[in-house]
Amino acid sequence: MILNKDAIVKEYLPLVTRLARDLKVNLPHNVEIDDLIQEGVVALLQAVDKYDPRHGATFKTYVYTRIKGAMIDYLRKLDYLPKNVRQDIKKLDNEIAEFYTKHQRLPTYEELAEILGMSVQEVEQIYNELLLKQYVNLDEYLFGVDEESSDPSNYYEIPSSEDVKEKAWKSILYEQLVESINKLDEKEKLILSLRFEHDLSLKEIAAVLGVTESRVSQIIGAILSKLRKMLEGEQKMESSKDGTGNKDTQG
Repeated sequence: MILNKDAIVKEYLPLVTRLARDLKVNLPHNVEIDDLIQEGVVALLQAVDKYDPRHGATFKTYVYTRIKGAMIDYLRKLDYLPKNVRQDIKKLDNEIAEFYTKHQRLPTYEELAEILGMSVQEVEQIYNELLLKQYVNLDEYLFGVDEESSDPSNYYEIPSSEDVKEKAWKSILYEQLVESINKLDEKEKLILSLRFEHDLSLKEIAAVLGVTESRVSQIIGAILSKLRKMLEGEQKMESSKDGTGNKDTQG
């Protein structure tokens, strides 16, 4: 199959720009958006050569995965994140979910700092890392892939063969996700729909809600934190039913 690279770049450049812009919202000022775009374009061109429809993924899905993966790989090479922050991220994630569910609003940095016994600056930094984690790999975040044993280089690979058991397990998880989403209020459902169903950018959703892009990112993050807690509850119930209550569902 011969593809016109120039035509494909022209068609998918807006996608590259949108991914870079959304990613940039939660990154330090010294990370240039143009560098992210450049990494995305290179990945796009490479994807044209490597795409194989026999693997089952559509070209758009494959390209999206490759572009985002390339941008995240680039950020890893910069090594801008502090070490040993996983536990802090988990603590913050849990507190945001509990606060948001209880008060139906986002906690302020000051409130989180008091709850966690941290400085406001520390909370803000960890909060941005949590939002980035959610953006990087939503499946990993929601369904609790073990970060300690997972190879980050494999997060963005399209599998060449299907595993029947894995497909069945994912089917159960996604059914639980649908049930959890149905328990959200209408505004929360709308925001998730705008983001993941209609594929609106943070900027576009911000225009709809009348807030900043950063605020939209935080709102989506809080809803995802709430969903994750709900899914953890569902998985604990399933484990109790089938006698596998020893499964580690923390995280």
